[in-house]
Amino acid sequence: MILSDKAILDSIDRREIVIEPYSREALGTNSYDVHLSKHLATYVDAVLDAKAHNKIKHFEINETGFVLEPGNTYLGSTLEYTETHKHVPFLEGKSSVGRLGIDIHATAGKGDVGFCNHWTLEISVSQSVRVYAGMPIGQLIYFDVQGDVETSYNKKASAKYNQRSSLPMESMMWKNSF
Repeated sequence: MILSDKAILDSIDRREIVIEPYSREALGTNSYDVHLSKHLATYVDAVLDAKAHNKIKHFEINETGFVLEPGNTYLGSTLEYTETHKHVPFLEGKSSVGRLGIDIHATAGKGDVGFCNHWTLEISVSQSVRVYAGMPIGQLIYFDVQGDVETSYNKKASAKYNQRSSLPMESMMWKNSF
């Protein structure tokens, strides 16, 4: 079941959902709008290796914006830091962003109960498009969980994205055994 605006507000009051900075204007009927931070990154090497720690180069979007180009993988981050202690958060792109040909995640739209961080965005575009820091980029939708959670994400020793950072984070696939 998806949380309504009233249920999201109740969960914020109970600190089951934390959003910083929070803006009442960003609360929709059953979602919360998140915004693109000024932080972007791209991978340094042209060929990525799933077993290697692929390095990234960080840069910032200035006041005139930044043009995203097709054929590149950009890592961005949300302006908002979020915590979700009872619900499963899903991040989806806003329809107005999709209509510009921007995809904000390749595969990682679902968070876990206990995810506490800024969201890293896996951005790709179908044509060149200028983006700006602070623009609405996506929306968080919260789902109820049936049953008790044995170990929340922020308590798992194997969790790879627990270190709080406003910067986009590169893939940590290399930490898996395969």
